Amino acid sequence: MITPATRLHTLLVAVMAAVLALGGAPVRADKIDKLFLPGMVIHGHAKYEGDCETCHKSFDKEAQSALCKDCHKEVAQDIAAKRRYHGLMKEQKDCNICHTDHKGRDARIVVLNTVGFDHRETGYALKGGHLDSKVLCKDCHSPLKKYRHVFTTCDGCHTKDDTHKGSLGKECANCHVEKDWKTTHFDHSKTKFKLTGKHMKVKCKDCHPHEKFKNTPRLCNDCHRKDDKHKGLFGPKCADCHNDVSWKEIVFDHGKQTEYPLRGKHMKVKCVDCHKGDLYKDKLKMDCLSCHRKDDDKSHKGKFGGKCEDCHNESDWKRSTFNHDKQTKYRLLGKHMKVKCEDCHKGDLYKDKLKKDCYACHKKDDKHAGQEGQKCETCHREESWKKTDFDHLMSRYPLTGRHLLVECKKCHLTFRYKDAKSECIACHEKQDVHKRAFEAKCERCHNTRDWKGWDFDHSKTDFDLKGKHQDIRCAECHRPNGRTRMDTGCVECHGKDDRHDGSYGPRCEHCHAGEDWKTIKVGSERWIRK
Repeated sequence: MITPATRLHTLLVAVMAAVLALGGAPVRADKIDKLFLPGMVIHGHAKYEGDCETCHKSFDKEAQSALCKDCHKEVAQDIAAKRRYHGLMKEQKDCNICHTDHKGRDARIVVLNTVGFDHRETGYALKGGHLDSKVLCKDCHSPLKKYRHVFTTCDGCHTKDDTHKGSLGKECANCHVEKDWKTTHFDHSKTKFKLTGKHMKVKCKDCHPHEKFKNTPRLCNDCHRKDDKHKGLFGPKCADCHNDVSWKEIVFDHGKQTEYPLRGKHMKVKCVDCHKGDLYKDKLKMDCLSCHRKDDDKSHKGKFGGKCEDCHNESDWKRSTFNHDKQTKYRLLGKHMKVKCEDCHKGDLYKDKLKKDCYACHKKDDKHAGQEGQKCETCHREESWKKTDFDHLMSRYPLTGRHLLVECKKCHLTFRYKDAKSECIACHEKQDVHKRAFEAKCERCHNTRDWKGWDFDHSKTDFDLKGKHQDIRCAECHRPNGRTRMDTGCVECHGKDDRHDGSYGPRCEHCHAGEDWKTIKVGSERWIRK
């Protein structure tokens, strides 16, 4: 602060300088300064006590602060950089407002209230344990040094507390907080090894024994060699299959990371069941037979070749996926769909080509002894041998009427169907009431609908039936002597009815009509009732 004494001193110095300039006796400037000195300066400024111009500039009060900064360069740098206490002041003031001098060698020109001082004004806010009332200013600020000459790093004050003995460097704040040394907050993600999964719960010393943090191995196998159940066969890249949550959880995607996607039961197979050697050296073959030869020996014994996938899938060996309809030229129908492959394919599946005709497989089932040929499909279907599709209309003996309802075996007594006779009498001799009188040609009068109904057209013979002849049974005229062709004269049948005793000859029809004997003809078209 500029006191009246200071102003007076400055004035006297100016007067004396003017006198000397006018030719007065020479006088030393330092003696004059001491003569008008308002008071002794502090020990730090004592060497400048005889040279007022070092700290003061005549007739320029505002220049004093600049002169202070010329000597106190560290403070000047703080103000310029706006750091620490002087640089962070809300309002910049002249130096002499806070720091006065000329009050004696031991005067305190720095007045600081340490009790209520807000340390945030220095740019170094006190936190955690630093705010503890037990921590005093002198614990950090030595009385023999300036306040600015204090350590701002943990290591500066806490070297003796460093249990790591410098092995982790001096950046204690990377792991510890101001609360206490035991509380840590080290961000491992900023290192080359981010902690995830169960690694987050592992104690530091489990990975960093003896607090050696540098050159710590980062490969799984370096720490978990004893946990490797594969005994090194799968190599050291554990992360390819496992994650840091659990060893039992497998993250390896066989479909994306290999050329062999796992499906069906392959998804439940353990890795070691297929990969029994070195994972990286012993490359597995991808064909089914390489792993399942034993399964093939139990069933096909190599006859069906090595393309198991043509018939089977990964779900089940017993279930075949082979589509016989689409993958071959022989469609399976009926009971063929239930037949086992080996029942037909008894040889090498790819070398021994099977014939597609029924007779090739079913020759032993042919009860016709080859008589009906080898085209079994003409009569039979795949559902059953007993069911037939034979169209009798295509044979020499078309079935009609009741014949359509008769079982084959009723006419074909043996499977030699061609031996069956086509004559009616061969099957219906018992029904022949004529006792073969009509030469066994039943079809002349009878049809297949019914024996009692017959449809013989007598008009197509030499004797058209009219009148009462229409109601007479065949046997009345055709005597049991077996004659089918008879004389058409009336007297042949009606000789006993001839009252004329043959005097009018055998041609009764000249006078009599066919309705009855009592009606006679007069002329060619007139009939007169007698």
